[in-house]
Amino acid sequence: MTARTTIGTSDLEIAPLALGGNVFGWTADRDASFEVLDAFVSGGGDFIDTADGYSHWVPGNTGGESETIIGEWFAARGTRDRVTIATKVSTHPDFAGLAPANVRAAADASLQRLGTDRIDLYYAHYDDAETPLAETVAAFSALVDAGKVRAIGVSNYTADRVDEWLRIADEGGYHAPVALQPHYNLVERDFERNGLRDSAERGELAVFPYYSLAKGFLAGKYREESDATAAGASTRAEGAAVYLDDRGREVLAALDEIAAAHGAEVTTVSLAWLRQQLTVTAPIASARNTEQLPALLASLELELNPAELAALTAASA
Repeated sequence: MTARTTIGTSDLEIAPLALGGNVFGWTADRDASFEVLDAFVSGGGDFIDTADGYSHWVPGNTGGESETIIGEWFAARGTRDRVTIATKVSTHPDFAGLAPANVRAAADASLQRLGTDRIDLYYAHYDDAETPLAETVAAFSALVDAGKVRAIGVSNYTADRVDEWLRIADEGGYHAPVALQPHYNLVERDFERNGLRDSAERGELAVFPYYSLAKGFLAGKYREESDATAAGASTRAEGAAVYLDDRGREVLAALDEIAAAHGAEVTTVSLAWLRQQLTVTAPIASARNTEQLPALLASLELELNPAELAALTAASA
């Protein structure tokens, strides 16, 4: 199995795969979520990524459903100390934005839903242009001082704003972020060019890419337009259809060839490529049922050789 790794400059140590909690309380109900969480941990995973806003967009939901399910699972299984939990603030309908009072209140609400006394990794989910960044930086740092948060992350920030957060933390003597969560995968590679990767390198930030499988496209689920637009296909499937061009088909062909050589799933190869990229600590991938988990967990053990990495990088260039 791939060696365990630390989250940036923190003392948090994980297996290099994050289970995305966005599906809990959405496409996975409580029972299905428990089954996925059980199987993830028994299969060697120990890092779960969620947010306070998951999944307020579902009719009948109000936000916090994912955290609540994870908290109930912690309580039922006694697994809290076996798992590193990451959550985020700014998208819960009752706790929007990153004003200091809101960050404090949202953190307390997340702690209550999760049934825990500390959040291992706490992200600013989206930048808040209405709040001076220095105030947000100080609020997050104070949560670390209070023992409610062990480490800080930023998500969906521009490179300039990441750099500014790091500068404010350094000059003010605040706890600095140790993690960055950007949109990045084999067919979405702006992260390499928009300055974010450089910021992550300079700040020694652990990178946890979301949409690691490009809404299922990099799982090889969608080969033709009809696969993504068929009756019953999800909104995510329609999102995956945008990759079905000549470049996307080249990527799938390269993935198929390497997957066949390893006797692995396309999903596994896609995640292994991402995990082996510069600054990436672990991809984030979600599973709405246990059938989807083995291919995710197998990525912990698959090491692609330089020629395979290069072939995939070239196919997606």
